[in-house]
Amino acid sequence: MSLLRARCPDCRTLTAVALGGEYECHACGRVFRSGLVRVPRAWGAGGEAMAAAAELPLPYPEAAVVDEDTLAAQTLALAVDLPERPLVLGGCCCSHVGTVEGLVARYEKLAVVWLDAHGDLNTPETSPSGNEWGMPLRMLLDSGAAEPERTALVGARSLDPPERRFLSGSRLHTGPDAIERATADTDCVYVALDLDVLDPAEITPFMPEPGGLSADEVERLLAALASRRTIVGAGLTGLTAASSNLPVLARFCTALGL
Repeated sequence: MSLLRARCPDCRTLTAVALGGEYECHACGRVFRSGLVRVPRAWGAGGEAMAAAAELPLPYPEAAVVDEDTLAAQTLALAVDLPERPLVLGGCCCSHVGTVEGLVARYEKLAVVWLDAHGDLNTPETSPSGNEWGMPLRMLLDSGAAEPERTALVGARSLDPPERRFLSGSRLHTGPDAIERATADTDCVYVALDLDVLDPAEITPFMPEPGGLSADEVERLLAALASRRTIVGAGLTGLTAASSNLPVLARFCTALGL
């Protein structure tokens, strides 16, 4: 599908046309601030429920579906096919890799705010499970696509010992003021939002972890970030396809200004 047009979520025609960062449907007249990219893959064992969540109905023009046979091909396709202001719906957190690589080619100083119950900082050598969905942030840092000084890890509470050791020697920002420090010298921010950052009472994620943030806390955090910085893209990952997740996703997209 051409990046200049997308399927309108309202009238279902392929008449939503890209106008800068926005889409306007030439059939029904609605205007949307972002283009939706679905990534129905989970790179690990038993992730079918997470992959199915990429089909959740979000009210944004569907600009692309990236369903490649390898993670390398997925990463390349995402980097090439991103709309100007993408909203990526995974799948697993590996969908953030190609998204960040595509955005960093557009913006000289891109900050990454990574909200996740897990660190996603393992490597094939350190991973207890071998699942690649536990490695995407490390992939971005090791490749240089994400700079540690402009990266914030927020809400992580389930870290493997190798991830803790990596963090102890990294310039990646954690802690209460992590976002402020990571975005201090740039206006352009990508938000990688794995929904298991929330307490399981708030949403139905693929890998629930107790003791997470409330939906109100995340909504306020996102709104505050969007009020100070330009959100150039966001990704929603780590979900199941439960329809009860949709109201929470809508709140977060609104808070981000998407």
